[in-house]
Amino acid sequence: MSPDTGVPRGGGRRATRVVAVANQKGGVGKTTTAVSLATGLALRGHAVLLIDLDPQGNASTSLGVAPEARSPGTYEVLRGDIAARAAVQPTTIGGLALMPAGAHLVGAELELASTERPQVRLRGAINVLRAETFDAFDYIFIDCPPSLGLLTINGLVAADGVLVPLQCEFFALEGISSLSRTIDGLRRTLNPHLRLDGIVLTMFDKRNNLADLVAKDARSFFKERVYQTMIPRNVRLSEAPSHGKPIALYDPQSAGAVAYAKLVEEFLKLDDGRAGAHP
Repeated sequence: MSPDTGVPRGGGRRATRVVAVANQKGGVGKTTTAVSLATGLALRGHAVLLIDLDPQGNASTSLGVAPEARSPGTYEVLRGDIAARAAVQPTTIGGLALMPAGAHLVGAELELASTERPQVRLRGAINVLRAETFDAFDYIFIDCPPSLGLLTINGLVAADGVLVPLQCEFFALEGISSLSRTIDGLRRTLNPHLRLDGIVLTMFDKRNNLADLVAKDARSFFKERVYQTMIPRNVRLSEAPSHGKPIALYDPQSAGAVAYAKLVEEFLKLDDGRAGAHP
């Protein structure tokens, strides 16, 4: 990895895959899933970039990046003030780089609304980054905010696929319908290659009958798009961000860490299948 930019040296064997992690509902484990997948893939030898697109900056916090170290970041990139490469910084995890979210990102939607084609700002920046680094990153994950506003639209337009964390609770499936309509709409207009890569069931409590029913309903409706791996409710997952560490480093033996490790393996297996089907 380059010590000054966090951009890995050398090229990948195939084109970078861009995955948006999105759900308009907050508190579903979205950032934890994005950070855990990015970390797990990096620990397995992949070059990964995590883009924090959430004004709350929780992904940046989870990787131990202090608020004063988050500029330049996604805000400056979306404004066009700097190239994406200038906002990428290394993390303490080998193979994992971060484009952080600073406090100014909260006003980005209002600023972008008055610009030309504001929905494609992030895609353009990522395309330039990929060209400059010769697709050095194997994966780019985008942690979207818990809304369907302009920032999330930018994430979805830039992505090849969408990963949706779905909390095992009442009304969870109803909440995903708006996101599904948004994905369908973007596929018809701005991003014809966008696809729903999968749904990750989070905060699963096997002692709760409702959680089991939600899981069964999700599998019945979305079928093979629902990952087999389920992420349990786990207090260690909640604690990890306050220590500036992903769960794989904070407590690798915890139930949450073990579940996310399995999710990484399942993600890679499915991704290999996609690559084989579409060389």
